[in-house]
Amino acid sequence: MAKIPIALQLYSIRTDCAKDLPGCLAAVKKMGYDGVEFAGFYNRSAQDLHKMLDDNGLKVAGSHIGLDTLLGEQFDKSVEFHQGIGNTHLIVPGLAENRRNSAQAWHETAKIFNEIAAKLKPNGMFTGYHNHIIEFKPMDGEVPWDIFFGNTVPEVVMQVDTGHVLRAGGDPIAVADKYPGRAKTVHLKEFSSKNPKALIGEGDMKWNDWFTWCETKGGTEWYIVEQETYPFEPMKCVDLCLKKLREMGK
Repeated sequence: MAKIPIALQLYSIRTDCAKDLPGCLAAVKKMGYDGVEFAGFYNRSAQDLHKMLDDNGLKVAGSHIGLDTLLGEQFDKSVEFHQGIGNTHLIVPGLAENRRNSAQAWHETAKIFNEIAAKLKPNGMFTGYHNHIIEFKPMDGEVPWDIFFGNTVPEVVMQVDTGHVLRAGGDPIAVADKYPGRAKTVHLKEFSSKNPKALIGEGDMKWNDWFTWCETKGGTEWYIVEQETYPFEPMKCVDLCLKKLREMGK
């Protein structure tokens, strides 16, 4: 099987990106990353971003965007922008309170994602959802994670964030295994019960088991590193995360 490429979620180095995006992209490529996932575009046009990526030989693993950018009049503008940067994965990393404050709200949100997925399909694009912790806290007798993914079409990407699942007291494989083939992109994030600033390979995550699941059942096309806590400066942290993954054979 072809080796799954590794991208960096640029939120991990957002302060540096705000100061010097071209320099950061060059540094990310030098570290050995294959691509990036955006979380904001730093007031750059699609054309500018596309050129920066090409100049550094980086691909787009996806973008984190607000749900509202995929609704109403914003939909066509968003599609055009993401086509311009070469992105096919439009992932929503969080929801407004009214879209997640009850089991019924989660059911309605699932319908909205199904509608968006159908509209994106002719363009060869996908939407998806990235978890935090709230998705695993029972609500009205149901678990939001299962309400959402149990009621969305397979084309809605299940972007599992391993660190958040562990922080919620769950097992990434157990929560993902109910929906095989839907983890097209996944966030690699460490969690340690002893060290809140742990980097990949320094915590409780059973990485080899997770990689086996992604590569046999997940349908995973991108591994995406995201580091949100820093024992030292962010650029060094994400460099060490990738080095550890390479040591694991990724």
